[in-house]
Amino acid sequence: MTEHLRDLWIGTYPSAGAGTPVGTGEGIWRVGLETDSGRLGEPVLVATAPAPSFLAVDRAAGLLLAVGEDDAGTVSAFRTGTADGRPALTPAGTATSGGAHPCHVLLDPAGRVAYVANYTSGTLAVLERGPDGLVGDEPVQLFGHAGSGPDADRQEGPHAHFVALAPGGSHVLVTDLGTDEIRRYRRDPETGRLAEDGIAATLRPGAGPRHLVFSADGRVAYVACELDVTVAVLAWDAARATGRVVQHVPAAEDGSRPGERPLPSHIDRLGDRLLVATRGADVLATFAPAPDGTLAPAGQVRLPGAWPRHFAVVEGWTVVADQEGGSLTVVRDGDVVSRVALPAPACVVPA
Repeated sequence: MTEHLRDLWIGTYPSAGAGTPVGTGEGIWRVGLETDSGRLGEPVLVATAPAPSFLAVDRAAGLLLAVGEDDAGTVSAFRTGTADGRPALTPAGTATSGGAHPCHVLLDPAGRVAYVANYTSGTLAVLERGPDGLVGDEPVQLFGHAGSGPDADRQEGPHAHFVALAPGGSHVLVTDLGTDEIRRYRRDPETGRLAEDGIAATLRPGAGPRHLVFSADGRVAYVACELDVTVAVLAWDAARATGRVVQHVPAAEDGSRPGERPLPSHIDRLGDRLLVATRGADVLATFAPAPDGTLAPAGQVRLPGAWPRHFAVVEGWTVVADQEGGSLTVVRDGDVVSRVALPAPACVVPA
């Protein structure tokens, strides 16, 4: 059988944070996924960068962006190309992220800017980009926020965690773990620049919204809530870019490792199902949406690695980054298919 290979970029984040030795979280890796079998190839370190915990790729422009999750946050650009027939990266500049510990970056579809969520400072930055990388060394726009939540350890202030484009493209949304809100910004479709536009949704106190994904028809938003270990289901009004909570469902069954608090991380769709990874419990859970968008549990897989921080659905395979387990795991139809060692993986993006 001829195997079809799909290359993946892997961002990393060492437990000690930025400044660890190269190869233990200070770099971006490439690994091949055989899409016929689900087998992973040998990972290759392709670029050095400080704690590149989240990546975004513009395939048409041949550009990859990587956050540097540190006190003095950065965003580094790389031009994508090939070397010996495999994807390769060439540095194309670094800018400040506009805050501390950037943890997510989203490329605007207009192709002119990138949006960066800075977790510790709670800020949203807009960086300008061009055909050769980033333009300038600092954001062209920076938005702060105020507020807190009932969890004194985690919600002492705003914590921007994830940036999403709302259905229809008129707004950019930011999940704020610290204030239990989804912040809303009006987007200029020509330039990608933003204007503050209030709050799109308020979740229950102490929910701690982290990542979100929309249903295929844009009528429902699903939010992984880190602090109360649930998935929030929001009926979404696309015309007003507003959500209303209609359900909270547990993100995982009981069964965390001793001493570990279960913490949902990433959420995404696989066909007509919803997938949610939860750290501590170290599981990948599946949910079945009803016609009204509400969710029912549909099984979960206990992962062989620890601390599933992120995953990507690639041609039917789910590739999970087990950050503390130091491995990538491939799952399909409720089974673990393959696994390969890789230090501190935190993000999976198809090349």
